[in-house]
Amino acid sequence: MTSTQTRPDDRVAAIDQDALAEEMNAHGCAPTGPLLTADECRDIAALYDEPALFRSTVDMERLRFGRGRYRYFNRPFPAPIEELRQALYPRLLPIARDWAARLGRPAPWPDTLDEWLDMCHRAGQTKSTQILLRYRAGDWNALHRDLYGDLVFPMQVVVGLDEPGGDYTGGEFLMVEQRPRAQSRGTVTLLRRGHGLVFTTRDRPVASARGWSAAPVRHGVSTVRAGLRRTLGLVFHDAA
Repeated sequence: MTSTQTRPDDRVAAIDQDALAEEMNAHGCAPTGPLLTADECRDIAALYDEPALFRSTVDMERLRFGRGRYRYFNRPFPAPIEELRQALYPRLLPIARDWAARLGRPAPWPDTLDEWLDMCHRAGQTKSTQILLRYRAGDWNALHRDLYGDLVFPMQVVVGLDEPGGDYTGGEFLMVEQRPRAQSRGTVTLLRRGHGLVFTTRDRPVASARGWSAAPVRHGVSTVRAGLRRTLGLVFHDAA
């Protein structure tokens, strides 16, 4: 059965869980394979031009975050976005709990996304955090972390909505990991249209002589050389 005949949650179910965990443990990021069809990518990207669907728009240059714009969706989210969030959360949850155990941290995340978001809302984190990002030639995104409040899910997902090398050039997804007592390590990923990348929200566990320690990680986007690059950002905690 091809991806055009399946739903987003079916495509998430096809992810190799062991390979996902292995990649996350080794690199702090992991490709998912296709999550959206080309038609779904076009439909979601086109939503950017419907401002009523969004709670706010961020001009990155004005805030010195880089250059370009992104918008936070209002609820309710379009069906493919909600399906992806609900399906991805339980896939990422075992990795999140394992990381917390290695680092000796609490693991407050319940079994379902709805329960977790209810915890966020009771803590005052009620603003939606699903993002549609748009970059044109010359745009870029500074290295950062998407924390938003005290309650944080340690992984998030970005999905490419345009094809690198065809719709745009440049615009690689960047991650920089600050390693304990060593130089930082960079990772560069080209996001294929419809494909997702899971990555750490703030840090990841790394083995050391004294056990496990947390290596801070930031992410961003390199300068788009030409064309139009749009991505969907899925964050699993709400904002204060």
